[in-house]
Amino acid sequence: MNGKNGDQSMRQRQARPVSELAALVLEPVLARRTGMKLDLLAGWSAIVGPLHADYTRPEKIVWPRRMVEDDPFEPGQLVVACDGARAILFQHELGEVTQKVNMFFGFPAIARIRIVQKPLVQLAPRATLSEPKLDDAGNRKLARLLEGVEHDGLRQALSRLGRGVLSKSRPK
Repeated sequence: MNGKNGDQSMRQRQARPVSELAALVLEPVLARRTGMKLDLLAGWSAIVGPLHADYTRPEKIVWPRRMVEDDPFEPGQLVVACDGARAILFQHELGEVTQKVNMFFGFPAIARIRIVQKPLVQLAPRATLSEPKLDDAGNRKLARLLEGVEHDGLRQALSRLGRGVLSKSRPK
């Protein structure tokens, strides 16, 4: 594997997605300046849902100051930027959003959310994926698998996952 072919295969093994390289640079800066990780920004629309994702954005997490290293952990305060008049709509959901953020972290990281009203720059509309279609046999199999699930939200999420797994073609 000498020469040109050896160099090319070496480059292919070392190739990394640009998003991964950008995350390596941005993650420490974001953590130092805002107390957050990129994961929270990336998963924000899934946390708050489509109703609030277009006009809210997490700004920073304010962590309580620890006087001694042995101080017990105290949850922080998440500061969320919200577009003008719609802040009142978002305020009604703060309890539920706080729970979802803590579920995202896997522990009670946030005690409360503070809303900061400011205009948000609208990004390009999000592309939506069409739900994969199943044939009759796939629908019957999925229905059998979901028979014992009583919680509606869980059943819907498992149904979306099952459709993605059982479908022959991937959505475009």
